[in-house]
Amino acid sequence: MPTRRLHLVSADEDHRVSTIELFFDLVFVYAITQTTQLMADHLSPAGVGQGLAMLAVLWWCWCSYAWLGNTIHVDHGVARLAMFGAMGVMFLVSLTIPEAFTDFPGGLFAPVFFVVCYALVRLLHLVAYLGAARHDAGLRRVLLKMFAGLLPSVALLGLAAFLSGPWQLGLWVVALLADYLNVYFTGPEGWRLNSPAHFAERFGLIVIIALGESIVAIGIGIGALPMSWLVAGAAVCGLALAAGMWWTYFDVVARVSEHRLTQATGIERAKLATDSYTFLHLSLIAGIVLVALGLKKSFVYIADTAHHSPGEALHGVPIWTLTGGLAVYLIGLSALRKRNLGSWNHQRLVVAVLLVAATPLLEHVPAAALLLIVAGLVLGLITFERLRFAEWRRKVHTAHS
Repeated sequence: MPTRRLHLVSADEDHRVSTIELFFDLVFVYAITQTTQLMADHLSPAGVGQGLAMLAVLWWCWCSYAWLGNTIHVDHGVARLAMFGAMGVMFLVSLTIPEAFTDFPGGLFAPVFFVVCYALVRLLHLVAYLGAARHDAGLRRVLLKMFAGLLPSVALLGLAAFLSGPWQLGLWVVALLADYLNVYFTGPEGWRLNSPAHFAERFGLIVIIALGESIVAIGIGIGALPMSWLVAGAAVCGLALAAGMWWTYFDVVARVSEHRLTQATGIERAKLATDSYTFLHLSLIAGIVLVALGLKKSFVYIADTAHHSPGEALHGVPIWTLTGGLAVYLIGLSALRKRNLGSWNHQRLVVAVLLVAATPLLEHVPAAALLLIVAGLVLGLITFERLRFAEWRRKVHTAHS
């Protein structure tokens, strides 16, 4: 009986997302909220850089367990205990995010505590994955190579805990590059992707979670401030923007990406999963989080009439996170098309460039009007694509329904 409780069950082609994986994602909901707040509290280029570096750390943790959950059933046997353990430590990581770069007076030295908890999350993943690879020499080899990149990365993050300013952020970037590039250059050989449908669903769900943060940001921006017709109209525009971002991913991109992943086999499947999901999806999440930050600050300008006039424009870092974040998101979607179909989505690249180029002019537009313009631009892009590529879109929906 003890042996049965500690067994590991390999995932198969029909494996789907389990409830424990959804429960695990709740920790990342909070972590993303904390990251957005970190940037909001340090609203400068350096503060945004810290937030993006933090997001890259969180993303690597989440991706690690997404791959693990595709290899074994994480809701069975000892894997369930590993997931709960990782959730506990990851929750401590999330709680420490506000102090990850600058320690608050009193209590533990949070920057080091953050690094220790992050290292434990990664080590728990490695131990569980090595257990899953007990009969797979190729997978064990690639996992040990990943561990070889983790060690210097954690060491550099630990050193960065005692620094501040540009040196600290620079060391974070180097640490992340050491980890990311190690996995990238190790290549796809050795990795196993048992269920493409499960894998695509996991990444679709994390996109939904990030989009949820953009909606939450609207509510936080309004806070306890009084409702008005201007606030109500702006809120509808903000929701329309989030809905447009959902549409541009899930209507076609998510379907095509999953289909390509399902059709691929062996090393090509692992390579496609690494490129399309592990790496390129990070740009989508980063773009959404930046948009959420821009929305949050926009609604402070719109709703807080005691400190801002109704016609006041969003300017500086907040507007660049809104327009730049949306541009990053659209470029990421186009890059996914390039990786899966071999050609760029030119209209999305044009809209991305237009957003960035028009930002200096948009700094003179009232914040509420800005949201209307940006939401209208995304909805206009969707309308153009529906009309221009109606037949191709119909074929995609028919083939992947």
